[in-house]
Amino acid sequence: MAGSVTEFALPLHGVSEPRPAFSSLCAMFAHAVATVPEVVALRGAGASLTYREEGRAVDALARRLAALAAPGEVVALLLPNSIAFRISYFAALKALAVPALLNPLYRALELERLLREVNPRVLLCGETTQALAHELAAKLGIPAVLGFGAELSVTALAAEPAAPLNRREAGAEDLGVLLFSGGTTGLPKAVPQTHGRLLIAVRCVDYSWPTRAQGEVWLPIAPFTHVYGFLQGLLSPVYSRAEVIIPERFKPELIVELLARHRVTVFGGGPPAVYAALLNAANLAGADFSALRVCPAGGAPMPVELLQRWQNATGCVIHEGYGMTEMAPISGTTDLSGVRPGSVGKPIPCNEVQIVDLETGTRVLKAGETGEVRVRGPHMMRGYYNRPEETAKVLRDGFIYTGDIGRMDADGFLYITDRKKDVILVKGFNVFPREVEEVIHTHPKVAAAGVVGVPDARTGERVIAYVVPRPEEALDADELAVYIAERLAAYKCPAVIRIVTALPMTGAQKLDRMALRAQALGDE
Repeated sequence: MAGSVTEFALPLHGVSEPRPAFSSLCAMFAHAVATVPEVVALRGAGASLTYREEGRAVDALARRLAALAAPGEVVALLLPNSIAFRISYFAALKALAVPALLNPLYRALELERLLREVNPRVLLCGETTQALAHELAAKLGIPAVLGFGAELSVTALAAEPAAPLNRREAGAEDLGVLLFSGGTTGLPKAVPQTHGRLLIAVRCVDYSWPTRAQGEVWLPIAPFTHVYGFLQGLLSPVYSRAEVIIPERFKPELIVELLARHRVTVFGGGPPAVYAALLNAANLAGADFSALRVCPAGGAPMPVELLQRWQNATGCVIHEGYGMTEMAPISGTTDLSGVRPGSVGKPIPCNEVQIVDLETGTRVLKAGETGEVRVRGPHMMRGYYNRPEETAKVLRDGFIYTGDIGRMDADGFLYITDRKKDVILVKGFNVFPREVEEVIHTHPKVAAAGVVGVPDARTGERVIAYVVPRPEEALDADELAVYIAERLAAYKCPAVIRIVTALPMTGAQKLDRMALRAQALGDE
């Protein structure tokens, strides 16, 4: 087995089965391959792979990546949730490259911005993203593109004979991922995390949502490029030496069928919209969920009514958690702490959460008082990738200032009540008004635009755009919607576009977003 096994001195006392603590993510993966080689690791798109086969495929792809990227250089993954994604991720780690995870639903303009940020040496893509990957590589000067399909086959990689890699083993201080987050300050930025800090994050996940050391069957929903999906789909199942079922798409009836057929034990559901959709699935009644044990949730507040409906339908309690790309997870409701409706639980034992005043951010408030949530823990980011000014805004006095508004009760339960910034939360994803407004402003008929979010029972929030046309221009909302859809991921696109003659402005002639939000609520 590659990598040594060490013990982290963390005060985590969940109810999961004990297992080793590892020196790196590569060591964690190698432990699974060595100890359960014939256990099915991955199922997806009609195929399956054992841990032995996955290990061979990872080794084979790592050799290719090592020939193209030096240790510490970036390998960007432009792949949907798939067997190929997990192989690519661990292969990049084994080659000592840094995997940057790109959402394949993004448009060229969005991806170009992120790729410029991290400057990759290699771009790994799938069949549906190959044309886009080659276009971006040519434009940005990315030296190599590797595509699954005709060029790369999971089956062929798994069958390739063993050969030396000639790279040292990864260590705790090597970078293990670049995830993208807008944080609390604007457009997406890369968040680097080391192997060591990600291993701590995995243990924190297992504290809130305890699992067995072997025998779990996992079904993740969130994109592997999102911090929640990254932990639920890639890292935590390997820690548990579990089988992962990867749906080809999110269709409620399909998910219900997979949960029952594969006797899923851990359902990485995510935001309320996912659970609500499954509760409305035509085939839910009579589905056998008797194997289901763990149902995590996060990304948006979970309505009490939805919690009860899910428990009535499945017999399982949904346990909520709270986290962010810069540090995840932060808190959770657990069997140890109990579930308190409206709360995202107590801080995980190795984390510290404080509520501070909004004016200075330095005065710690008493229980029940509302202010900004600031957090710190052993798996927090050290800073944004090549963004010292942005880092200084968020990391202060050893804490991450989350931009969330909340309170803690006398028993230590955390409640998130609002957001300090104007980030709109759609289906668990951050949508930044400025990014949407910038795209709208590029339309030749647009003079001004303002974007806000309003509450939505299904998605958490909806994006509403108010747009002022240029003088003497007739601007059609449907035409503008098509224009935006060609340039932004679907969840970022406005649900409603309202054509107006003027936007509310402050005395300094800046967009009065508070007034615009009030107007949007009044227009509902």
